[in-house]
Amino acid sequence: MREDLIRDWLKNQQTGKRNLSLTKKQYQQLSRFQALVLEKNRKMNLTSITSDEDFAVKHFIDSFTLLPFLPRGAFSLLDIGTGAGFPGVPLKIARTNIKLTLLDSLRKRITFLQETLGALEIKADFIHARAEDLHRLLPGFEFDVITARAVARLDKLCKCALPLLEPGGLFLAMKGPDISDELEEAADTLKKYRGTVREVVYTPMGDTLRHTVIIIKRV
Repeated sequence: MREDLIRDWLKNQQTGKRNLSLTKKQYQQLSRFQALVLEKNRKMNLTSITSDEDFAVKHFIDSFTLLPFLPRGAFSLLDIGTGAGFPGVPLKIARTNIKLTLLDSLRKRITFLQETLGALEIKADFIHARAEDLHRLLPGFEFDVITARAVARLDKLCKCALPLLEPGGLFLAMKGPDISDELEEAADTLKKYRGTVREVVYTPMGDTLRHTVIIIKRV
C-alpha cells in the first residue's frame, strides 16, 4: 500500500482544528483491507483498480475526501451501493466512532465484506438489498450520514437516501466532474424530501482526475 501518498494527501488537507492524520494501526488496517480486496478480486469482480498507487488514490484518498464533511463525535453512516466497501470501510477505519452500515444489492459482495471486516475486527452492520427497497426494509430508521459513490444518478439516489436521513442529516453523493444536469434533474425530488444542496465541492485526484462531492442536508 502507498502509505506515503495517503499521508501526504492528509497533511495537505488540514483545515482548522480538524485532525485528518492516521495512526500506525489505521494504516495497517488499510493495508490489510487492500490485500484482502485484491486477493478476493482474483475470484470475483470487486475492482479494476489493482496497482498500489491507483488503489491509494482512487479508493483510499477518494474515500477520505469525505472526512472534512463528517460530523464530530459519534454518528451513524449508511453506505449505499458499497461494492468492495468504498467509501464506507476506509471512513470507518479513519473514524472509529462511526456506526457503519454497508448496503449492496449483490449477496456475494456482502458476504465478502462480512468476512473481511470480521478479519479486521471492525464492527459494522450489513444489508443485502437494493437501495430503492430500503424504505420497506427499514421503516422509521434514520441515519446521520448517508454516502454513495458513483452508484446511480442523483435524482434516484435522493429518492432512496433522503427519507432515511435524520432531520439535519447529510447525504454525501460522490460524483464525477460534470454534475450540472443531475442537479437540475433532482430539483423536484430535493424539494419533495426537504433536501437542500449545502455545497458542491470539486476535488482534484492527482494530475488528471477531478471528482465532485455534493453535500445535501435534510431540513
